[in-house]
Amino acid sequence: MSSILTRHTAFYTVIAGTILFLGLAAAISAWWLPLALLCASLTILGCIDLRQTRHSIRRNYPVIGNLRYFFEFIRPEIRQYFFEDDTQQLPFSRVNRSLVYQRAKHVIDKRPFGTQGDVYGNDYEWINHSMNPTRPENSDFRIVVGGPDCTQPYSLSALNISAMSFGALSANAVLALNKGAAMGGFAHDTGEGGISVYHLEHGGDLIWNIGSGYFGCRDKDGNFSDEVFARRARHDSVKMIEIKLSQGAKPGHGGILPAAKVTPEIALARDVTAWQECDSPSTHSAFSTPIELMQFVARLRELSGGKPTGFKLCVGHPWEWMAIAKAMLKTGITPDFIVVDGAEGGTGAAPIEFVDHVGTPLREGLRLVHNTLVGIGLREQIKLGASGKIISAFDMARIMALGADWCNSARGFMFAVGCIQAQVCHTGMCPTGVTTQDPKRQAALVVSDKSVRVKNFHNNTLQALAELLAAAGLKHPSDLRPHHIARRISGSEVRVLSALFPDMKKGELLEGNFRQTIFRVSWPMAQAESFDPLYSLSAAISGHGHMPVPDGNNQGGATQAFAEADAPAAGNP
Repeated sequence: MSSILTRHTAFYTVIAGTILFLGLAAAISAWWLPLALLCASLTILGCIDLRQTRHSIRRNYPVIGNLRYFFEFIRPEIRQYFFEDDTQQLPFSRVNRSLVYQRAKHVIDKRPFGTQGDVYGNDYEWINHSMNPTRPENSDFRIVVGGPDCTQPYSLSALNISAMSFGALSANAVLALNKGAAMGGFAHDTGEGGISVYHLEHGGDLIWNIGSGYFGCRDKDGNFSDEVFARRARHDSVKMIEIKLSQGAKPGHGGILPAAKVTPEIALARDVTAWQECDSPSTHSAFSTPIELMQFVARLRELSGGKPTGFKLCVGHPWEWMAIAKAMLKTGITPDFIVVDGAEGGTGAAPIEFVDHVGTPLREGLRLVHNTLVGIGLREQIKLGASGKIISAFDMARIMALGADWCNSARGFMFAVGCIQAQVCHTGMCPTGVTTQDPKRQAALVVSDKSVRVKNFHNNTLQALAELLAAAGLKHPSDLRPHHIARRISGSEVRVLSALFPDMKKGELLEGNFRQTIFRVSWPMAQAESFDPLYSLSAAISGHGHMPVPDGNNQGGATQAFAEADAPAAGNP
């Protein structure tokens, strides 16, 4: 009740003002009548706000919520100087948010007066266009996911909804996302919170994300259950199985959902007891070594009836990832896909140190995983997804040029269902009903309206990607290579990404040829039987003279450890 009073304070105030000023006009003087009419007009506006379905913030904050839309119409230069820089990237710029809103609402997304970026600033990036542009047949770019041991391969869209759990998101947000995915023909990652009734109601394709809590596939003691997993994994809506090893929001960090937030609906989805603390451990109990991880992948693939099975990780110690690669070689078991999450991604609440200082950024992490798979000769049978601050078609093109087969977006789709980046996700006080379990707040998010916006954002972003590819002389995202993207390193130097993130040759690691420092140091340290290194890092450093982690000194964000190789001498495009 107090929440409603707070949100509706302005509405109740103008109602009271209408009554008060009408009384004063009748009893004292007609001079009070203009104020009574003003309050009456605002009362009518508040009634309209409560009944309309397009704007969540107006439904949650009648009358006063309209101020947001008023400020959006203020002249851009005034807004820029007094409120917010359009290109400020903390965490997403107004330009990015406006782009999503426009594409989600299916309105014009053209800019009338040139670029707002500094084309001569360090780290400015662009895609090189061709004098022989193409005409892609359509923008429904698909990727078939499924290796040699998969009996139910899945045709996946190039852009999908990244992992966000029911509990972190409201029921209405999940409903809108899933219905939009069903309408647009793309996939919806469940997040580690299990498969809720809201994930199934509209029949959108699901990627079932399974974390260390095994929510939705656990026994009464919290251990993984083959029987429970098999029953749910074979549901027609579940198209792929994703084991969550770590995520960009809080890599290597477990989590606890407080008892007060474990509602009966969340408890049902997670197979836990309502109103009791829900623990998501920092490590898995079903496996503890790289070989056991591969065996777990094979086990889930078989239990699911042969559906594509893989894992998601935010890259940490490079030798641990390489230990997984060696386990693939030793066991002959390969995942059907791997999703690389960047440290810059994620929507989960975590300590500041985890948000800002733990985990490898997406570009370096993705390139390491891609090159490792190329180096052991397995890249062609394992598909790569990527997530981490991917909003625009250019974001997709850049990441796909570095090796991703498809992209996942979390915040982009959150913007599509109404998120305004209030950054109060962890409080339950979300003003638009996206990240709250308050039934009154989330009621403002109208599923029938927001699901269309989810579909529109997806389709219009892929249409923009098709136009980028055509300009570059390409037909499909799989044609993108690092040399198609250029980056300004300084005022006088430009390099293509192939110079900053060099390619590995197929089978190179199997031949013992370690051109890049990170492989020369970390590959011998990795062992399939354990995530622990074979010998100490200090010995590796003293023996090779380099740390196998980014040193921060290389220009443009690429580091000696991640990029040292026989890169082209001439980096300018």
